[in-house]
Amino acid sequence: MAKTPSDTSSATVHALPTLPGQADRLLRELEWKVIRRLDGLLQGDYRTLMRGSGLDLADLREYQPHDDVRHIDWNVTARLNLPHVRVFTEDREMTAWFLLDLSPSISFGPEGHSKRDILTGFVAVLSRLLTRHGNRVGAMLYGGASGQAERAVDTVLPPRSSRAHVLHLVHRLLAPDAKARTTSKAGGAATELHRLLRTGLANLRRRSTVFVVSDFISAPGWEKPLAQLAQRHDVVAVRLLDPLELELPDVGLITLRDAESGEQLQVDTHDAAFRRRFARLAAEREAVLREGLARAGADTLELSTDDDLVDALLRFMDMRQRRVRAPRGAPSTLSPAGAAALPTAA
Repeated sequence: MAKTPSDTSSATVHALPTLPGQADRLLRELEWKVIRRLDGLLQGDYRTLMRGSGLDLADLREYQPHDDVRHIDWNVTARLNLPHVRVFTEDREMTAWFLLDLSPSISFGPEGHSKRDILTGFVAVLSRLLTRHGNRVGAMLYGGASGQAERAVDTVLPPRSSRAHVLHLVHRLLAPDAKARTTSKAGGAATELHRLLRTGLANLRRRSTVFVVSDFISAPGWEKPLAQLAQRHDVVAVRLLDPLELELPDVGLITLRDAESGEQLQVDTHDAAFRRRFARLAAEREAVLREGLARAGADTLELSTDDDLVDALLRFMDMRQRRVRAPRGAPSTLSPAGAAALPTAA
């Protein structure tokens, strides 16, 4: 639910300006403020933080949960009567895909620091860090506001490894087409995140690192395709959130508007009982969402609108390092505060 002043009828949607050269200016600013502090940390060891799909056999080991069943060595399994998998030497080059949810709810958040701004900064920095070391980056953009149910995604950018390609991606995030910029109206269609995930599942043939960036405010049905995607690829679910989605402040009479459907509701936040009900329902949704992400078998990184991008990327690197050091563990979750949740069996 997006918050609007009580004397207006339109949703508060942070519209990103489309100025000439804005993508280049933003990328240069991020390179100066963020990438210089992180360069060398993410790709310093290709066998740790990010792994490509190699072809050279390195070792054999006993099968563990979350291993790719396609790597089972059936001859060794038959001789030892225990399932064993092949371990390959990782390629020095990898392909990363960003599956980006740009539905109307992504525009919620403080001016200049909305969930969409966080998404843009995260994708820009990570894409540039990867491409500077020869890796390729591609993206699938899902707007969710086009009103055309048959369209699973709005844009597909094939993987490339140049700075110009990163600029093109950032430009698409800053200056989307008219349909993706359309604000929600009454009776609008809900976001169907499963369409984006199924498109990725059908089109990503080679094993890749896949970042699913969304607030996961969506119609049901995304858990199964996310789990299937995690079985084939190295998947990181990047969840965007805003503190106001979890707890309402006491600011008096306000109008709430659903960014997806356009439905409006006037509420009195002076009512402590209402704020408690809101917080309880939000907590219940949080529990269901985290349980669904854990069952899918994907690592989860949570990015809040009041979060620092450098801290978020450092948490991401720490998560990847711990994941490699403990390959037998279940997927982990990192909150905006940086505290990792205990692994839960998928």
